Amino acid sequence: MTGPIQRGYFAIGAEGISKPMNLGNLVRSANAFGASFVFLIDAHYSVKASKSDTSHTHHQLPIYDYPGVAELDLPRDCALVGVELLDDAVDLPSFRHPRQAAYVFGPERGSLSPAMVARCDHTIRIPTRFCINLAVAGAIVMYDRVRSLGCYPDRPVAPGGPVPAPAGMRRGRLP
Repeated sequence: MTGPIQRGYFAIGAEGISKPMNLGNLVRSANAFGASFVFLIDAHYSVKASKSDTSHTHHQLPIYDYPGVAELDLPRDCALVGVELLDDAVDLPSFRHPRQAAYVFGPERGSLSPAMVARCDHTIRIPTRFCINLAVAGAIVMYDRVRSLGCYPDRPVAPGGPVPAPAGMRRGRLP
């Protein structure tokens, strides 16, 4: 199964992640949604040790491990987007995703460090009443990115089936 053509690239990262199941689910989702790489900052577990990554992402995508925020090394022109429940963060449905982006999530029982928030080019929040599971949050952000940048036709006004694709477009893909 292939997805639509997308311009640019994205990466998924986590700071201070400590639960192997969340880590495995996050990297598996990153692989499924077409991430170019995964990065970890101050991770407590190895991706390879996670039993929940049944797609064996560590054999398919580069996974970079950094000891701290200062060592994080992203490609030039790659925007760092922090995902956190901050008062001044942009709500995800209103956010225009950069073409080259690295999304970073905080630990399960905490938040992104002040150093990481300061390093981010953008901060976004998923409009929920309280924190949600890290892997679920990652999947929501990746879905929103694919949906908004993936050359899909607009949704119909009325409930139900798809709007006919514009000329030259087939199932979310350009010719």
